[in-house]
Amino acid sequence: MNKFLSIRTYLLLLLFWMTTSIQAQTLLVPDRVFDGEEMHSDWVVAVVENKIVYSGPENGLKRANSYTRVNLDGTTLMPGIIEGHSHLLLHPYNETEWNDQVLKESPTERAVRGVVHAKNSLMAGITTMRDLGSEGAGYTDVYLKKTIDDGIIPGPRLLVAGPAIVATGAYGPKGFHDGVTVPLGAVPVSGRDEAIKEVRTQMGNGANLIKIYADYRWGKGEPSQPTFLQEEIDAMVATATTAGRYVVAHAGTAEGMRRAIKGGVETIEHGDGGTSEIFALMKEKNVALCPTLAASDATEQYKGWKKGTEPDTDRIIQKKKSFRLALESGVEIVFGGDVGVFPHGENYREMELMVEYGMKPIKVLQAATSVNARVLHLEGLGTLQNGFLADIIAVEGDPSQNIKQMEKVRFVMKDGVIYKNE
Repeated sequence: MNKFLSIRTYLLLLLFWMTTSIQAQTLLVPDRVFDGEEMHSDWVVAVVENKIVYSGPENGLKRANSYTRVNLDGTTLMPGIIEGHSHLLLHPYNETEWNDQVLKESPTERAVRGVVHAKNSLMAGITTMRDLGSEGAGYTDVYLKKTIDDGIIPGPRLLVAGPAIVATGAYGPKGFHDGVTVPLGAVPVSGRDEAIKEVRTQMGNGANLIKIYADYRWGKGEPSQPTFLQEEIDAMVATATTAGRYVVAHAGTAEGMRRAIKGGVETIEHGDGGTSEIFALMKEKNVALCPTLAASDATEQYKGWKKGTEPDTDRIIQKKKSFRLALESGVEIVFGGDVGVFPHGENYREMELMVEYGMKPIKVLQAATSVNARVLHLEGLGTLQNGFLADIIAVEGDPSQNIKQMEKVRFVMKDGVIYKNE
């Protein structure tokens, strides 16, 4: 019996050794490593299957010679970028206006575009993306996420919001007489009961989070005004949080922001009209700001602003002011550019503008990795440490010294799979 047990034990140990020995083991060797918090020289990162097992000096890694070595000379290795505000089902407005995308491009066409956008984003180092609204394409974002998760198409990990929720009458497309029914870019609701029902419907259809519009333009050419009553926002947040989800708010006016913050949303998107008082309230309530600087920069240029040769427009002046106030207040800043308004794969535009408007490059890198992972509830992502998922990219040079290096992504690994190695 003892002999039998010893043979059986030997066979089990042999099987275990054979299984572990054939696991993919990769050693990434760059010039430097940004771990999501700090920059380190002469570090390496070891990956087994889809997990990081070591980050630090190479002489601290046991059996380093057993790994397949990937030399990334001249690069900075860092966590995959987490994009905080995107629309995979939109493409730049200077190609096709938003109204025409909603009215004339079918959900099927937009899904096909979304496949291309997802790949472009991944190749640009975006390994995780929060998509904040399908903009008239129903739950196409949910299905796009499923095809990525199932390995059918390449793309970032997705958090999706579904159709988004607006107050009745406050969203477009507009400009049609009352006898014409047009598809809307979001789902309209009125009153507490309708709001609760729609939140539950969206969660049931696969939304990972809920996006609401706390303010918007009621009429063409008018300034934005608050939309939802406080009790409506309160009800939507309570409904989502009860189910383990959270709510984010499009908000550009001080009052729209105030209502959303008081209601318990987790991030404010845009925040153009933020004041010192409002940002102090955000800081107190632990609400983060996603400023979407690149979207404003792009749309102003679409309207004819010649950036660099003409003075800043009123919108850009206000954007710079609100971002500066947010930085001064100590509000947590989420990296997210509203990509889709401008080309997917050019997500780096937001990082460059964050620096241009006054944020230190190392803080921008943190915002795009460890901060976004924390704010967006992404466990096991955002830093290069033992046990975390192997979402890793490498860029030329040192982006903590020159943020424009984020345009030069040479290596992309997502979930342990190498998608790009140049």
